[in-house]
Amino acid sequence: MPTGYRPASLILTAGPSITDLEVQYVTDAVQHGWNERWNEYLVRFETALAEYVGVRFAMATSSATGALHLGLLALGVGPGDEVIIPGLTWVACASAVAYCGAKPVFVDVDRQTWTMDPASLEAAVTPRTKAIMPVHLYGNAADMDAISAVAQRNGLRVIEDAAPSLGALYRGRKTGSMGDVAAFSFQGAKIASTGEGGMLVTNDPGIYERARRLNEHGRMDTGFLIGEVGFKYKMPNLVAALGLAQLERIEELVARKRRIFGWYRDRLGDIEGLQLNHERDGDRITAWMSSLVLDGQLAVDRDGLMAALRERCVDTRPFFPSIPSMPAFADPSLPLPVTERLAASGLNLPSGHDLTEEQVDYIARAVREVIGAA
Repeated sequence: MPTGYRPASLILTAGPSITDLEVQYVTDAVQHGWNERWNEYLVRFETALAEYVGVRFAMATSSATGALHLGLLALGVGPGDEVIIPGLTWVACASAVAYCGAKPVFVDVDRQTWTMDPASLEAAVTPRTKAIMPVHLYGNAADMDAISAVAQRNGLRVIEDAAPSLGALYRGRKTGSMGDVAAFSFQGAKIASTGEGGMLVTNDPGIYERARRLNEHGRMDTGFLIGEVGFKYKMPNLVAALGLAQLERIEELVARKRRIFGWYRDRLGDIEGLQLNHERDGDRITAWMSSLVLDGQLAVDRDGLMAALRERCVDTRPFFPSIPSMPAFADPSLPLPVTERLAASGLNLPSGHDLTEEQVDYIARAVREVIGAA
């Protein structure tokens, strides 16, 4: 058991950073954001995010799942089509494809970055493939140049799931700016949080206008006349007020995450058989989640480590399970060896914005003790 600092309660895996700025904006929206000012914070949030990411259009939504669904529909994805996604990600990616009546096709991930493996992607393309959905998992940027090259060779569209990666850079470019359309998340554990919420972004006016119309219940240009069956993935103005304040602090929030990851790397990066988030030269990961993969002969397995850490008041969560292993999308014949290994051996450490170095030191010493590397 680590000596010195002892937590008084469970150290949680996530938690937002809320300041007077957020309180000020939300209070103003509650008091004044009605009638002629009903969308003031929405417009400001969308405009600011588009400028930050470096795209022409942004549309706030109630979730990243909704943004993915609208983005796929705007790309023309429908019944009979296939969309290629990584097997290691949150199920929302597969669900959004299924909402369109299309088929999610799962491919393996890279063992270092935990994101879509371009070679596995290339092998999965068929005449029915309509789009590719790379995911910047845990704030690690996917290899967008290689993925885009596959898309160009095969005439495919790219929809980035940038949900956990606001502020991440791939070769100097912001995630969410490199596909035909992309989605961000502001769910309660994300780097910038509104509790729940998302954003669709694109440089294509046709995609934006199509998604906007679909998100208006398929409403035609004026009045209440409906031209087609649509949806309502709207973000309220109150939520946008919180999002705008978070976005105005985004570089501070990214720096906090990266500092926390740096503390973990300094304390755990020397252990053979333990893999941490990987950052390519020229990239900037956000380390939305500081994560570990047990990749060697250690004293315990992943689940044993998680249980022992919880006994020490340290909360963790496992990596997402392989989506093809889930009953809703089961495909036991699909060989995704890296995905399956990571799903069984990866975990997220406490990564909340307000985590202190003293807490990280305690967590790292507990990890070393439990895995036999003290």
